[in-house]
Amino acid sequence: MPERATIALAPGDGIGKEIMDACLAIFHEAGVGDHVDFVDVEMGQSVFADGETRGMTDEAVETIEKCGILYKGPMGTPIGGGGKSINVTLRKTFGAFANLRHFQSLPGVDTVFSRAGVPVDIYVVRENIEDTYGGIEHRLTSDVVECKRLISAPGCDQVHEFAFQTAKRLGLGVVYCGHKANIMKMTDGLFLDRFRTIGDDYPDIEKKDVIIDALCMNLVLKPQTYELIVLPNLQGDIVSDLAAGLVGGLGFAPSANIGDQISIFEAVHGTAPDIAGKGVANPTSLLLSGLMMLRHVGLLKRAAVIENALLATLEHNVHTGDFGDPETPPVGTQDFAKSVIDHLGVLPSEQEAKPVPMHDTVTFRPPVRPSVNMLMQTFTQMRADVVGCDVYVATTMTPLELAQRLERIAVGTPFKLTMISNRGTQVWPSGSVYTEVVDYYRVRFELEDKHLIGQIGQGPTIHLLRRIAEKFEIADFQPLKNFDGERGFTLAQGQ
Repeated sequence: MPERATIALAPGDGIGKEIMDACLAIFHEAGVGDHVDFVDVEMGQSVFADGETRGMTDEAVETIEKCGILYKGPMGTPIGGGGKSINVTLRKTFGAFANLRHFQSLPGVDTVFSRAGVPVDIYVVRENIEDTYGGIEHRLTSDVVECKRLISAPGCDQVHEFAFQTAKRLGLGVVYCGHKANIMKMTDGLFLDRFRTIGDDYPDIEKKDVIIDALCMNLVLKPQTYELIVLPNLQGDIVSDLAAGLVGGLGFAPSANIGDQISIFEAVHGTAPDIAGKGVANPTSLLLSGLMMLRHVGLLKRAAVIENALLATLEHNVHTGDFGDPETPPVGTQDFAKSVIDHLGVLPSEQEAKPVPMHDTVTFRPPVRPSVNMLMQTFTQMRADVVGCDVYVATTMTPLELAQRLERIAVGTPFKLTMISNRGTQVWPSGSVYTEVVDYYRVRFELEDKHLIGQIGQGPTIHLLRRIAEKFEIADFQPLKNFDGERGFTLAQGQ
């Protein structure tokens, strides 16, 4: 095993440098430097300002890839044009597919649940790469824009495997899958199906699922119900912030973004430019994220010692201005860090202390750079048969007029018009005149002779598309396929 770990370090923007300095001071006094070297990398607002739309330099990318770990403070993203969120870019670029956050009640942090004596201790695992966070968006017509939602079986398998492994490591007995598979039957349906499949390998862990809206209600009513929840990207993002509210806010929410090769540990709150430079920011979130990082590299002893010191500090009513007993004067960022340092070796008395192992051993190994992008596959032997196509047209015609013209265009092709929908709701051959429509229709063509399934490829659908394109403005196109004989597309609402 390596004796030392090298970690890329990016303090961040706004209050980032202040809270990062506080965390590094605590690490130094706790002896983290005996096993860890930090290497500064340049990223964030200053890099955006130089015209680099990624928000990070080539040198930063190279350093992160060599180290395999990034510890970062909050970073700003230009509003409007100029670049996408650097936080999302980092996770996606380096394949950090699982976002792990731990939400626990902390002493001295007043919440509805702390006043009621209800302890909160929840892990949320969020898929980090796919979903609407692919950022694939298009304007399709004058009135309609689209965001494409991508969910892959390998992506699901990665995050579910991580969720069950995390539950096993922490000794948790139940894992919930949050989803909306009752509505998004194919995307969330795949996420839920892969949860159940991967869960079969963990017979000692109970598997449950919950629809996302019921989950949000239950988290507010009875958060003690949940130990670990795994969710798709967008839903996981929302639930993570909801869970942060249960324990006092984002200032107490650590975050780890875990990949097979590279992982990122960060504060999830903003840059707080209104208080930047005043020395009053709360470093707790970044410190807790740093403790997740220390455990990730194998420094279990030092992480436990620091966490116990933090808990003892909070028990003594030491707090920054954003929380704590109003009768006790707040301290600044550095004084808060000094108090944690002063409590190193002290155990909390009001809640269970973290067990302190005898030794630290660096177990993390930096990644070996691959020569090509890795292709992930789950289903390798599936048969795919073309059965039709959905053509999306931009028009202000009525559904009936549109259907009549399209039926004439389809004459002489293997396909017949079977359905027209608008905003997902069927408007032809049946529907309601009360269904309001916009200038974007989905028109579905399917093989008239089912014996042709498996006998034709995409060519006839492209030929049909060309014929329609001569008469209509095409906004989008999607071949329809059966996979192993099962329909690979959904019906319209009301179909």
